[in-house]
Amino acid sequence: MSKQWSEFAKLVIDEPDRLCYAFSGNVTDIVSDIVPEGRAVTVKVITIKDIAKLAGVSVTTVSRVLNHRPDVNPATREMVERIIEENSFVGNKNARGLKQTGDAIGLIIRGRSNPFLNALAEAILDHAASLPDFFVTEYIDEKADEFETALRMTKQNRIKGMIFVGSLIDDRVRAIRSLEIPVVFTTVNAIAASMKNASSVAVDDRSMGRLVAEELLSRGHRKIAVFGSNPIAEDSLAMRFQGFCDAYTDRGLTFDSSDYRETRFSLEAGYNAARDYFRDHPDTTALFAMSDTVAIGAIRALSDLGKTVPEDVSVVGFDGIDLCRFSIPRLTTVEQPVDEIARRSVNLLLDMMEKGAAPRHITVKAVFRSRDSVASPRIVP
Repeated sequence: MSKQWSEFAKLVIDEPDRLCYAFSGNVTDIVSDIVPEGRAVTVKVITIKDIAKLAGVSVTTVSRVLNHRPDVNPATREMVERIIEENSFVGNKNARGLKQTGDAIGLIIRGRSNPFLNALAEAILDHAASLPDFFVTEYIDEKADEFETALRMTKQNRIKGMIFVGSLIDDRVRAIRSLEIPVVFTTVNAIAASMKNASSVAVDDRSMGRLVAEELLSRGHRKIAVFGSNPIAEDSLAMRFQGFCDAYTDRGLTFDSSDYRETRFSLEAGYNAARDYFRDHPDTTALFAMSDTVAIGAIRALSDLGKTVPEDVSVVGFDGIDLCRFSIPRLTTVEQPVDEIARRSVNLLLDMMEKGAAPRHITVKAVFRSRDSVASPRIVP
């Protein structure tokens, strides 16, 4: 036996807790000539979760580093790569080697700058950590085509199931109707997709959009801006806007479409949209941003315009990201249950893959979190 393997075997026997080595051979054959008869051999294999814990980052961040994603802080990347090297972690390399011989689960996140979707993807990976299958994860821009990405992914890997995070259900979905694998859409109800193999987990976006409007209207706001995505699409954001308009209809009012702004979901986009809108509409007293990230960016823009929140403008977000509790002021928002959405999404996919279960569309409960960013207008319009 080589000196290297002798040292390896000694580590297995004498210091098993220190062993952090991904090994794919037969350990018993290698160390059989020096393992005392009757002694147990324990091998500790480092996983992606272990690397994340050692580095103090999320599983999603480690996945980005392993997949050479560009959207990782250089210092963070260097730290993660150092820990990977120190622990001889080769899990991702092994997984890539299985592309032609092993099954995988696809995970596509549409919106790489969205912290809510990133947190949801991380929770999905956490809930799926015990599965024998490895995940092929792809982060794409919020304007990219997730269904084309899915087709490419299935050509490059043996994908047996797929989860879409932050997807948009529209005519493009026809591209994947021919896929003979179960899929789960998270954060959007997939009934409109008309796919025999698609399940979904989402909150009731329409009722929560209505609730936001009712809160603002009941406080006396009438000139309200809405920042979101395409208002006529068939996704969760469009449903929020429909619910928002429902509250107007219930009161015999009509929402002015000129107060709607389509924007990307990032801090910068929220800042720019608010700066441009409120500069031209100084009489607007409230804003419903369909993403906390957009709302927080908008609050900064309002401050730069000399307006205070909520005294001059009330702001409501959506998603319930951690930053809402620490922003100034603390952001009123609709909080989506990230862990429950992730857990149910993984379980739905497993039921379809392993038990042949029929697709299901689950609605989970969101919560309206009233904090410090909403007040009645100073002068009722």
